[in-house]
Formats: sequence, structure tokens, C-alpha cells
Amino acid sequence: MSWTLIWQSVGVIVLGTLLLRIAGRKSISQMTMAQVIVMIGLGTLIIQPITGNGYWPTFLLAAVLVVVMILMEFLEIQSNGFETFITGKAVIVIENGQLVESNMRKLRLTADKLEMRLRQAGISNFSDVEWATIEVSGNLGYQLKLEKQPATKEDIQRLIDILENRIPHTERLAPNNIFSEIKYGHQNPHPTNLQ
Repeated sequence: MSWTLIWQSVGVIVLGTLLLRIAGRKSISQMTMAQVIVMIGLGTLIIQPITGNGYWPTFLLAAVLVVVMILMEFLEIQSNGFETFITGKAVIVIENGQLVESNMRKLRLTADKLEMRLRQAGISNFSDVEWATIEVSGNLGYQLKLEKQPATKEDIQRLIDILENRIPHTERLAPNNIFSEIKYGHQNPHPTNLQ
């Protein structure tokens, strides 16, 4: 075994780590498809110098992959349309306690698999869910109906204020719902009436 091969192996680890640091810190489940493709490509390229396919050209190509990925992420920040094209967007699978079967068919998601995800989130009935989405990462996003949501400190303080007659019982806060962006888009992300 030659010293050149040993130094190249050390260089692969050092330069590969540097490139991955520049690429960003995300787990696989948080990455977009484009990012996963770049990471797979980096993994494939980084091993090439050891197999004899050229040390510096390989790292130059890996650096180009990372720069293209960073450029794509910058463009996603600048343009909602580009972000939707590259990343996709969340898909509503439950709306007002009812399954949105057309969206589930598009996702090839069965009711049993959705039930499994809901159980893992501690939800026992579809009817308890106001909104549920499958996010671009594949994770489940959900909002329980108002009467099924656990009380927050703010809710408890409001109740105390109502009981002590500090505020009228009829006063209500306008909804500020992040799920409305999925249904209504970026133009009107927080409508006052979601139904």
C-alpha cells in the first residue's frame, strides 16, 4: 500500500466532510428530492478517487453538485413557484374530519396507513381532526378540531379572565392557521373563515 493512497483516503474524508458541511445540516427525512439526489451523487463521487478515477477532478465535480444544490435552495427562497416545482407542497388528506380520498389516491396512501400515522400521533378518530396533511418530507401534519385540542396556558388564562369578568365571554381571537396556506395558497394564507 502506497503513502499516496493513504493520503488520498484521508483527503477523501476531510474534503468529503467539508463538502457535506457546506451542503447543509438536514436529516434525510427533511431533505427535498433534489437534495437527496445531490447527496447520493456526492456519496458516489467521493469514493471515486480511491478506486482510481482521479482525485481533484472528482472533488471539483462534487463541489459543482454542492454549488448547484445551494443555488437551487436560494431560488426556492426567492420564488414560491420554483419552490413548488422543485420541492412540491403538502397535500391535504383530512379536511373537517373527512378523508379527502382523491388526494389519498394521488399519494397512493390507504386509509389503513393513514390510520397508523394518526395512531402514532395519539389521534384515535378521523372526526377529531380539522386538517391533516402529508408534508413534502412524508411526515404527517395535523390540527385537531378546537374542542379536541389540549388546553394551552393561554386558554387557561383566558378562562380565568372570563371567570373573573376581566373580558367578555363572547370575545374570540381570529384564527391564524398555517394549514390555510395549503388550501388557499400564498395569496391569502390566513382567511378568517376556513370552511
